[in-house]
Amino acid sequence: MHGIRVLKAFGRSDEAQASFRIQAQQLRVLEITKARTLAAFQLIMILLPEGVLAVCLVSGIWQVSEGNVTAGAITSFFGVAIVLKAPLENIGQLLSMVFMAKTAIDRHIDVMSIPPELTSPERPAAAPERGLVELEGVSFRFPHTSQAEPDLLDGVSLRVEPGETLALVSSTGGGTSTLLSLIPRLHDVTGGAVRIDGVDVRDFDLADLRSRVAMAFEDPTLFSASVRANVLLGTEHEREEDDPHHPQRPGAPGTDELERVMEEALTTADAEFVESLPYGADTRIGEEGLSLSGGQRQRLALARAIAARPSVLLLDDPLSALDVRTEERVTERLKSALQGTTTIIVAHRPSTVALADRVALLHKQPGQGARIAETGTHTELLARSELYRSVMAPQRELI
Repeated sequence: MHGIRVLKAFGRSDEAQASFRIQAQQLRVLEITKARTLAAFQLIMILLPEGVLAVCLVSGIWQVSEGNVTAGAITSFFGVAIVLKAPLENIGQLLSMVFMAKTAIDRHIDVMSIPPELTSPERPAAAPERGLVELEGVSFRFPHTSQAEPDLLDGVSLRVEPGETLALVSSTGGGTSTLLSLIPRLHDVTGGAVRIDGVDVRDFDLADLRSRVAMAFEDPTLFSASVRANVLLGTEHEREEDDPHHPQRPGAPGTDELERVMEEALTTADAEFVESLPYGADTRIGEEGLSLSGGQRQRLALARAIAARPSVLLLDDPLSALDVRTEERVTERLKSALQGTTTIIVAHRPSTVALADRVALLHKQPGQGARIAETGTHTELLARSELYRSVMAPQRELI
């Protein structure tokens, strides 16, 4: 259903409908088979006691006619039998429910027994929140990658000072998005270390780490909730002041402060279109924000990251879906909003690079993992690095 627009646009509606019809028929056959099995089981559980009572009735009448038992004894027998019949039938129904429950429980156990890949340490570290980010000899490869394949990242070392804005530049598929995901521990490094405020991110409690870091993805994911709920997702509105998971974070802001934070974030992200929605910030935006355009979704995701007020802000090409004028407005507002916040921006356009104090070029040579090839300002790299010019050349020509 989410891809229905694509199917219509490419004229594949009939094929998709035919495929759906086949799968629906398979499901129908399966459900009918299940219903027949249950019906047969219930039939046996009902006919069995009823059949026994019928045999007993015929046998009892014959015994009375022969004078072997009295009519009162037969009546007493059937009175007891009828009382016991209903519990016996219920036992049969409960037995069928037990088998269905066992299947569901087995599947539940299969899922819940999978150990989480990323966990908090038993004794998490704590450090004052400054925003210092250090990558030391970072290497990474995805699980189940062939040993013949090189690491995606191989020996990446980088230091971002508190309050500094760094643009991370690479060619397509160069590993910049993966590198960003290592900082909040969406993945764990396979070599080297990532440190925030002098502490290895693996030594932080996960909740504490991710309260220090906020991330805006290139492909934003929004939830079927109000604009307000989406933008304030990363704030401390559910956090207690003495929450042990966030020892370095301030207490939960009040309602008035949350409203101010949301308005500032929406303004910075140039998301004033929210005011024109039917119910303003209380408008439900639909599953994955499909009722909004790509640029609107991206601006709400950017506002969500800004509203979290992190000490480290990670932006994965956050302006790619915006038109030139909107991008210019957002860029100007971000310059003032990012002051004092350590920011790493994955950039593919010079206009986004212009936000940065410094640029790091991530380069991957054939048969090797990606490494930091050059660092410096945008102007310096254009002047001295042919590799940087080749990466940025298509964008410069567009400008």
